[in-house]
This record gives sequence, structure tokens and C-alpha cells, in this order.
Amino acid sequence: MIYKEFQDLKLSSLGFGAMRLPTLGDQPDAAIDEERTAGMIARAIENGVNYFDTAYGYHNGQSEVVMGKLLRKYPRDSYCLASKFPGYDLSNMNKVEEIFEEQLKKCGVEYFDFYLLHNVYEKNIDAYLNPEYGILEYLLQQKKAGRIRHLGFSAHARYETLEHFLKACGEHMEFCQIQLNYLDWKLQDAKAKVELLNAYHMPVWVMEPLRGGRLAQLSEENTEKLKTLRPEEEIPAWAFRFLQSVPGVTVVLSGMSNMEQMEKNIYTYEEDKPLSEGEQKVLAEVTDSMLDTLPCTACRYCVTHCPKGLDIPTLLSMYNEMRFANNIIVQMAADALEEEKRPAACIGCKSCEAVCPQMLQISHAMKDFAEKLKQPAGL
Repeated sequence: MIYKEFQDLKLSSLGFGAMRLPTLGDQPDAAIDEERTAGMIARAIENGVNYFDTAYGYHNGQSEVVMGKLLRKYPRDSYCLASKFPGYDLSNMNKVEEIFEEQLKKCGVEYFDFYLLHNVYEKNIDAYLNPEYGILEYLLQQKKAGRIRHLGFSAHARYETLEHFLKACGEHMEFCQIQLNYLDWKLQDAKAKVELLNAYHMPVWVMEPLRGGRLAQLSEENTEKLKTLRPEEEIPAWAFRFLQSVPGVTVVLSGMSNMEQMEKNIYTYEEDKPLSEGEQKVLAEVTDSMLDTLPCTACRYCVTHCPKGLDIPTLLSMYNEMRFANNIIVQMAADALEEEKRPAACIGCKSCEAVCPQMLQISHAMKDFAEKLKQPAGL
């Protein structure tokens, strides 16, 4: 197992994410299969994994319970347990003490090694920073009392929001967890976010390294391109090798759902094999072939001509991601916008199209985006 240094700790580069544990059925609310989960935890620990990540809302609140129960079989100082305050739900903002105490009880522990503000983004950043809720103050008190060893945050925010949060309270944050993979390096501008975190000397934790499994299997053409370069490398391993090439990455969380995934990831993390410059170039070509995006350059000519004052480049960026996958993160980002700034506010006047250097059909994109937002989102 590869380890990375974090302060006085050596953390396994591969972390066990407990959002997609094996279940006893196929329904979203199916109970966790504790026997299979126990086997996976045992296998992970046998092979040096020492970082386990859960959260208040995972598996309808049962992830913390099951992970805490199964990890209690091992010495408390032999693993690191991480959980998160569920601020993605604004109704929780005045319950930080109540929820934190509940989480400790559910996990059956006296402290969390790592604790995060869950999903800082456009809609909740003000609440997270609001002293009336006292969330940061309370968690810093718990850290001082030894009930939180290390405090950080996760974020699905846009670059500007991430930067705002770092300026406001970056001095109190020890690490940041972001969605990072070779697809989102471009699609979510994760490259810029990593550079920002590096500038703050903020260690990077990775979530969704395989983009919810989308990077585990590629087209025959793209598979052949990668196999030509590394015949022995499994396709999912390319996503992890990419992350091994990104400066600042400390822990990569994989939401493994079965023993086969566990075994393959453990094998991958037996050695550090970052991509060469040439390999990264080919992987970038593979990425481009997977994305059907509108080539907006964010010149913002359209914004100055929009009678509704829409932030069209930002909306197009969100639309491009939704074209790839209509997931809950895009839905949340759109919901964070004021109603009069959402795509449905577009009146189709085409003033933006008249000045767009890329000649994009923006009015059509806004209409399609608004329709897609009405559809149920996936994870």
C-alpha cells in the first residue's frame, strides 16, 4: 500500500468510501449487507488501508452505524474514521451540536479522526459562515477538546465559491475534498481548483475518482488507445494513475461496492505509477472524445447583451455537465441560483447569439437545460 504523509500521520493513499456499500437488495433504500461489508473492511485493513470515510446521510443514515459497528472489531488507533456535518441540507444548520453528538453515538466512537463540513457550495456557504449558527465555532471547540482530530471540508462548489470559502476560513481548514478525475479535470474545471488548493498549501482529498463508475469502462476505441500504452493496466486503474500524477493529492476515496472492486483497487495502489506527459496527452484525447460540450470560452460578450442579466457562461458550464450526466450535484448548483437567474428565465431573444464568437445556439441550450432540470436526477 502506498502511504502519504499528513502532518504526523501516514495515510493510505486509497481510502475506503462508505457511500456505495453492498446492499441486500437493488432498491435505493435497501439495507446494507453487513456480512459482505465486513469482509471488504477486513480485506482493506489486511492490505494496509487505514482511512474510512462515511457521512450522516449515506445509505439513509445507516452507513455511520454499520461502519462504526464493523470497525469496532479493530484497535481504535489502527484506522482513521471520517464523517461529515450535513450542511447540504439547510435545515440542519442550527443543529450542529445535536447532530455531532448523534454521529459519535451512531459510530460508537469518542472522536472522529477527520471531520468535514459536507458539500460547501453556492447555496449553503453563507450559512456555513454565519456566526449565528456557530457551526465553525462549535467544531473548533470539539477539535480543541480532542473529539475532532482534523477538521476539513468537502466542496462541489464553483471556483469562485471555493476561493471565497478559503479566504473566509481557510486558516481553520486542514484539508479539502473535491470531485476529481480526468473527466472533471476539464468538465468541472477541477484543474483550477487543485491549483487554488495548492496555492493555499491545502492537501487534496479526492471523491468520485471513477465518476460514479463512468470511467471504469470506456469505448473499444478508447480502451485500445490506453491498452497500447500500458497493456497490463486495467481501464479503471488509469483514473487512479491520473490522480497519482496530480500534485497535492493525499487520499483518494473509492466507493467500492464489492470485493472485486476492492481487490483491483488494492492491487493498483501497491505502487505509485504516475502518467508520463505523453500518456496524459492521450488521456486528454480520450476525455475530449467522451464529452459533447458547447465550446464556450467565457468571453462574456453574451452577458453584456442579455436583457435578463443571466450569467450565460456559468449556465453553459453547468449545462455541459448535465449533458454528460444529470446528477444531483448539477441540480443542487442550479437550485442555488436565484430563480430569475436560472435557465428558465431566458426569453429566447437571441441577443447573446448575435455577439457570440463561437456562434453557439445559446437560446436552445437554455431551453433544453431548463427542461432537463425538471427530470429526476441521479447520484
